[in-house]
Amino acid sequence: MQPEALMLYKLIILYMLSRVDFPMTNSQLSDFITAKEYTNYFNVQQVLSDLVEDQYISLQETKNNSLYRITESGKETLSLFYQSISRNIRDDIDMFLTEQKYSLREEVSNIADYYEVRMNEYVCELKVIERDTTVIEIRIVVPSEENAKTVCSRWRQKNADIYAYVINALLGDDLPAESKEQ
Repeated sequence: MQPEALMLYKLIILYMLSRVDFPMTNSQLSDFITAKEYTNYFNVQQVLSDLVEDQYISLQETKNNSLYRITESGKETLSLFYQSISRNIRDDIDMFLTEQKYSLREEVSNIADYYEVRMNEYVCELKVIERDTTVIEIRIVVPSEENAKTVCSRWRQKNADIYAYVINALLGDDLPAESKEQ
């Protein structure tokens, strides 16, 4: 990989992460860059690894996702080399993020992960995070990995309903009228 190309790919990722207020997944970043045919998947993975190693982005790994955020060092580096990203590429990124922001945020704000604690016993960790605040977090034990996968999959579809049920069950008649209308 040419050093200039490598630098551009790093700057693209830094720019994308600087334009959102939530972490982005490996697949979100990779899919955008490869769909635009800036480079291939393997180069994206190398660039992500380099950026983490150089501490320009941070990595949080779960069983289902790798989540990336830009660091202060990454922001400083981007500010120095911002003009190295062509206006067309910045426009592509900005348009993509504007069109996809809700779905991108939704994908990373609903976290579902599981791990085995004993033979035939799995803990599912389920969370909804909004603006770095955990809104709800549930841990549930299930008897098989298949059950754990099902719970995690359904959490992504039903977390809002579950949250509403829990709030209503715990607060019930104590909810202010405006909260009940939502």
